[in-house]
Amino acid sequence: MNEFLKKCNIAVIGLGYVGLPLARLFATKYPVVGFDIDTTRITALINGSDSTNEVSDSLLKGVLKIANVDKEAKGLYCSSTPSEISNCNVFIITVPTPVDQNNRVVLTPLVKASETVGNVLKKGDLVIYESTVYPGVTEDECVPVLERVSGLIFNKDFFVGYSPERINPGDKVHSIEHILKVTSGSTPEIATQVDDLYKTIITAGTHKAPSIKVAEASKVIENSQRDINIAFMNELAKIFGLMNIDTQAVLEAAATKWNFLPFTPGLVGGHCIGVDPYYLAQKAQELGYNPGIILAGRRMNDSMGAYVASDVVKMMLTEDVPVKNAKVLVLGITFKENCPDIRNTKVVDVIRSLQEYGMQVDVYDPWANTNDVLNEYQLEISNTLLSKKYDTIILTVAHSSFLMLNFDDLLSECGVVYDVKGVLKSNRVKASL
Repeated sequence: MNEFLKKCNIAVIGLGYVGLPLARLFATKYPVVGFDIDTTRITALINGSDSTNEVSDSLLKGVLKIANVDKEAKGLYCSSTPSEISNCNVFIITVPTPVDQNNRVVLTPLVKASETVGNVLKKGDLVIYESTVYPGVTEDECVPVLERVSGLIFNKDFFVGYSPERINPGDKVHSIEHILKVTSGSTPEIATQVDDLYKTIITAGTHKAPSIKVAEASKVIENSQRDINIAFMNELAKIFGLMNIDTQAVLEAAATKWNFLPFTPGLVGGHCIGVDPYYLAQKAQELGYNPGIILAGRRMNDSMGAYVASDVVKMMLTEDVPVKNAKVLVLGITFKENCPDIRNTKVVDVIRSLQEYGMQVDVYDPWANTNDVLNEYQLEISNTLLSKKYDTIILTVAHSSFLMLNFDDLLSECGVVYDVKGVLKSNRVKASL
């Protein structure tokens, strides 16, 4: 281990879906302070519990330090007190990068995190950003904040790196250490240091990009590419729906060719795919270029909630199921299966549209936090199935437990099922996306 690595005392700023797994992994080799402004979150982590389910209780407890007295000992100390990170010399910022209601970039969390670090920044320190951004944000937006708050000079007194997060929430196979890491730095020497640091924890290896902007661009196009591919599948689903052709059957047939890309139609939510393309699109527009394909993909995917609701109505009418005041059960509200993450979930669009048709909608999701859903979307959901019979059931999220349900027990005599994900085998399924 080189001298830089021997002296690393790391602070991870933001302990959400990205920050906590990273902090836990670094804590197996280095002293780490995990910082988050959410005091409730910090209390839960200190007690060895991660509500995101990204880090198991046993793994978390295995690295936790109850006190930060021995600042040189490896392990994770969690705190919401900014002064606790003052002893660190490597700061890794993993805060979210959302968009507003008009899909405009919101850099406030990054700016606030940069201010927090700037207040304790010292000569020789290294700041690494992992948040997904458009090319240029790290050096053009974040570095000036660090300089202003700290009074230090970039690339003389302190240095910066960028290593985009590639966390896949809920994925226990492709965990952080098993995903190849892109790294970069503000000078060639710093790029090597950043790369060396991540190499000590990432078993899948690293890829050192030639510049911070290249690393930023590589991340933002990953999700944009996936968004566009899914948008194409959603457009196909709409076309084949008009032609009364089974989309899933078409995709199965097409997938028999070796180079067919296995994307499927669906609701595109979450904090990455449904958000990141807007970052690249906004930057392109600022430069005078209209990113037609990117924005067309976004429009298509953002329209799918209302489309699913209208397709459900079409199914109900075809099956002679009354629409007005129909009792409907929506299965799942998280943005993906077997994961509690409700950020930017497009299931909400389905629910709102169904209510506009005059349906009585219940939502069941054993993974979602009911209070979080109420606070974020003003929707009341249940973690348990109600003792009701429904006219229509809509599977919106493929949680494993949903695949085991007996739909005959949940449906009225003429009740029907709409399968957004195309995974159910019940004979009550009358339509799918």
